Amino acid sequence: MGHRRFLPQAHHFHKQKKAFNGEAEHVSAPKLLSGAEVLDSLSSVEVVLGKGRQPSNTKGVWKKRSIFFDLLYWKDLLVRHNLDVMHIEKNVCESLIGTLLNIPGKTKDGENARLDMVAMGIRESLKPVSEEGKMTFLPVACYTLSSKIIDPSKLQQLQDEVVVTLCLLEKYFPPAFFDVMVHLTVHLPKEIKFCGPRIESRSGFKVIPTDYKTLCEAHYYVLQNTTVVDPYICEHLSFVRTLYPTKAKNEKWLQAEHKRSFSSWFKKKIETELARPENKISQQIRWLAHEPKREVLRYSGYGIGGYYYNTSDHDSRNTTQNSGVMVEAESLHMSTAKDKNPIYANMLYYGVIEDIWELHYTQFKIPVFRCKWVDNKGGVKVDENGFTLVDLNKEGDPNDQFIFASQAKQVFYVNDPNDGRWSIVLTTKPKLYDRGDVCDNIEETPSFSRGLPESDDIDNEDVAYVREDCEGIYVEEDTTSRKKRKMT
Repeated sequence: MGHRRFLPQAHHFHKQKKAFNGEAEHVSAPKLLSGAEVLDSLSSVEVVLGKGRQPSNTKGVWKKRSIFFDLLYWKDLLVRHNLDVMHIEKNVCESLIGTLLNIPGKTKDGENARLDMVAMGIRESLKPVSEEGKMTFLPVACYTLSSKIIDPSKLQQLQDEVVVTLCLLEKYFPPAFFDVMVHLTVHLPKEIKFCGPRIESRSGFKVIPTDYKTLCEAHYYVLQNTTVVDPYICEHLSFVRTLYPTKAKNEKWLQAEHKRSFSSWFKKKIETELARPENKISQQIRWLAHEPKREVLRYSGYGIGGYYYNTSDHDSRNTTQNSGVMVEAESLHMSTAKDKNPIYANMLYYGVIEDIWELHYTQFKIPVFRCKWVDNKGGVKVDENGFTLVDLNKEGDPNDQFIFASQAKQVFYVNDPNDGRWSIVLTTKPKLYDRGDVCDNIEETPSFSRGLPESDDIDNEDVAYVREDCEGIYVEEDTTSRKKRKMT
């Protein structure tokens, strides 16, 4: 199984023998190969096209060279093939529950699994016993039962706990339990680090070019709502006030000029600072100033923060509704069109998702929603019963469309039976979902990470692998089974 390789070198599990496979583990975890190293190792692989045809000189772990390596950027990707979390979760749970409950056809324990342990020279007490006739007795194992919001700061702790958990399971579970799906859980926390926090599911994506004006609008929103950029925002506002002292007295003009010129000013500012040998510019600031790539990933569905969202176009072709959003934001409020001293205040905004993008800032990606917002002036009201109603036909500022995907909260719009122009806003709580199908409420679900129990530091030679309080299992000999082993 080899899960102990992923533990720290000083971990006491490395020295334990009988509890695992009968041998101490002295091998380190395999090196994480870069795309270039994988491509280099594939250079000698003979690729033979055609179903069922295999090259005669295939050696090593590689059977063929992926066609995706024809893409120039493929070898430079940190994650070239996303692990399917849902698929891994399903298979691990099936193996775990099937083995614990000894479900026929699902359990990883059985006569062949016990014979594997006999061949390995481990867990002698679980050895199958042949009796008269065609029956084989299997002692009941100790693991046989008789009757999700990831905090990014805890990813390393989850990584450590997954490995320790697998090692604890390895001390008791049969080797057949540890198929590739169980092993892949070792790599999930690392892939979450590469792909970004909080993203839980996504579907229907494609790479599309965008018009520069809309991309600049999305980029401006990212800059204005990223904490590390705040000092530069204040500096630019002071710069504009100094450059245009008279015009800058008008807050509306000041904000318009800030929006027009900040992105280019910020880029030049960071380029100037990076030219200095001893600059302290972080990688995040550097790539934010560099602007996102013109090509964005566009999705029809996206899951984040316990919600699953679709675009309005996707909703129009389905019976479900997942495109409604609400966000609380600070905005500039004016009493009249001539008001020169507007104030800032928080307000709730309601809309529908038109597009779901991932902006690519070279070293990281930022998911954003492009929304059609309802105009709060005449498009939103509260009726006598306290319900919020919106007129989805009254569109707000078309130049202020974007929000972070993490800022959105899902709402549903139900037609008002008294007036078809209006829709009643219904809020919802975060849910567990499987590509859009709500499964369970997770608002009160505690985090998985609670710390694992302390384990023994020595190799326990007297582990009770057999349950004495249950009757064993009799299985009929299957003489036709190709996996049948001869007991020694």
